[in-house]
Amino acid sequence: QVRLEESGGGLVQTGRSLKLSCTFSGGTFNQYSMAWFRQGPGKEREFVSGISWSGGSSYYSDSVKGRATIARDNAENSVTLEMSNLKVEDTAVYYCAARRYYSGGVFRAGAMNDWGKGTLVTVSS
Repeated sequence: QVRLEESGGGLVQTGRSLKLSCTFSGGTFNQYSMAWFRQGPGKEREFVSGISWSGGSSYYSDSVKGRATIARDNAENSVTLEMSNLKVEDTAVYYCAARRYYSGGVFRAGAMNDWGKGTLVTVSS
């Protein structure tokens, strides 16, 4: 059974940077495309960033493009999301998600196979 565990959330001021990490266990990591989603207060869960199983392709939502970098380490079974120039609207619970045998560039919450429990990021002005 795949298990995903996020870490790295916390309270940060606007304009600062933050790096989130997700560890993967219980499966073959390089069979999975990985993604980050987030859910802000009173909002629906939304896609933030995704990365292919090989790490060769990465994808970003318009809201974080240019401010975020996703990366994976297949030897360490981990994926990270680094975000810079944080804004108040980035405040959300950030979730790591996995989808097996997927090579596309569109990540929908309903199509992901496995989810972590989330880590809270609060950006204050």
